[in-house]
Amino acid sequence: MLRERSREGVIKALTLESLGLSSKVIYRRCLPGGPWQRLLPGIIVLHNSEPSSRERLLAALLYAGPSAMITGAAACRQYGLRVPATFSADDVHLLLAQRHKVLSSEYVTIERTWRLPTPHMRDDLPLAPLRRAVTDAVRRIHTEEPIGELLVEAIQRGRCPPEAITGELDTGTKRGTALPRRLLAEWLDLRSVAEARAKELSKRLPVPPSHWNPTIQAPGGAYIGRPDGWWDDVALAWEIDSVDFHFSKDSYARTLRRNTRYAAAGITVVPTLPSRLRDDPGGVLYELEAAYQAASARPRPPVVLAREAA
Repeated sequence: MLRERSREGVIKALTLESLGLSSKVIYRRCLPGGPWQRLLPGIIVLHNSEPSSRERLLAALLYAGPSAMITGAAACRQYGLRVPATFSADDVHLLLAQRHKVLSSEYVTIERTWRLPTPHMRDDLPLAPLRRAVTDAVRRIHTEEPIGELLVEAIQRGRCPPEAITGELDTGTKRGTALPRRLLAEWLDLRSVAEARAKELSKRLPVPPSHWNPTIQAPGGAYIGRPDGWWDDVALAWEIDSVDFHFSKDSYARTLRRNTRYAAAGITVVPTLPSRLRDDPGGVLYELEAAYQAASARPRPPVVLAREAA
């Protein structure tokens, strides 16, 4: 009976009382060593082992009421994004209509808003739309790297256009949005935090790339690739490669096909792991300078930028 009236073993104390259990009995069963435990004020889980992440989410929703929805880092995880460790794995951020008077408690942050969106249901959990969840997450921390990593996750894995995130930042509260707003503005068409690091590192080269993310074609117009960095005078490509940015076997196979096209066209390619941009910038610079010298010593292959193609 109790399990049937609960939500996957999570239940309100008021519901237990309506089933005939006194508040004293409920309290005793939630004492250390008892069969149940209290997760939030008035919210019980019907076992005494470590509650799962899902049980904590269900408890938060029961506590806040039926119109609440999950946002922030907790929602991003439910969307399948890899959330940096800087964002607490225990905290749950909920959106609630302004008229409700529920207060934050323990691991639950209640944000009452006039802009309550229509939730997206995922695994029977109401989630704020991804663009809202991401902006609610990033405006609550003040460290550039994890903010950038989560934004990249939303853009790449979540297929959330940067313009949509920027629009959400513009529409909602401006509190805490300066850093994510600046990152999005700086990136423009850069596709990852690693590429932003590469652009900064390239300023230390004797000859920096002439183009970023250009489309390279064969003389007849056939597509070859879109390298992260490109030295047009010597047809040298720089690719920031990592399995972290390949979310499926298909995308990894596309990378292999791209490298084959480069080789067939006679283009010199320098692949760089994102971690080396941070951990071994000197080594990356040495490899790029050596590759530039080697590319300068051979005849330039007849490849063109797409905008220059006939």
